[in-house]
Amino acid sequence: MKIATLNINSINARLPQLCAWLTANQPDILLLQEIKCEFNNFPFFDLQMSGYEAKVLGQKSYNGVAVLSRYPLNVIQENLPNFNDENARYLEVETSIKGRDYTFASVYVPNGNPPANNPQDTSRFAYKLQWLDAFLAHAERLLKSGKNVILGGDFNIMLTLHDVYNPELFAGGALYRPEVWNKLNRLQYMGYTDAFRQLYPQTNGYTYWDYGATAFANDLGLRIDYILTSPALTDKLQECRVDRALRQTEKSSDHTALIATFEDM
Repeated sequence: MKIATLNINSINARLPQLCAWLTANQPDILLLQEIKCEFNNFPFFDLQMSGYEAKVLGQKSYNGVAVLSRYPLNVIQENLPNFNDENARYLEVETSIKGRDYTFASVYVPNGNPPANNPQDTSRFAYKLQWLDAFLAHAERLLKSGKNVILGGDFNIMLTLHDVYNPELFAGGALYRPEVWNKLNRLQYMGYTDAFRQLYPQTNGYTYWDYGATAFANDLGLRIDYILTSPALTDKLQECRVDRALRQTEKSSDHTALIATFEDM
């Protein structure tokens, strides 16, 4: 079973690259973030021609999450329960793969940094922390249900020194400070496993490089995309890799795909 996550940074702007990547890699499930389109503008037909059903929680021009699957999907949750949010950041589905039931969630955690014209504004960071609290509460309920769960997406958090090319440059920012580290660590204390770090404790594993001319060439990256697994799936984890080749394609997203492979259960 192959599961991937990708912040696509506008699905319609990068549809040819996505369809080519799906054909070449054939993931069973792809979790997408920042699709940046509403439901009616989502390219369902093109993805169906590539062999994928899609479930979508869209938003015009911003945010938006989707799940692509080679198997039939049922939507379980759109946005987080008990959290009033005008932004499309969480989509949870269920499916059966080779006779086993799975729950997948595409997750797009708020960035949290202040607007450039008002660096003293802390409202976005407060929203990020509140969103994470609602997410943690729901993630714990999922884990206690005993389901096979994978939470994947853009978490906008660098957790360790190995997740950021220059820790001093990002110190104190909304992606790299104790408040958000504590939130992400709580998921692991609950019993979820960071699939990449499980296999590669110190490899950088960057999944994001900004569009600056030298960032990707010089590997000035961040690891902010994660695949988190419930215990039974952690035991079946075979590989988790960053597809750097996707970031090199023409008109690529500033993120690249993270792919985890699991032994059939």
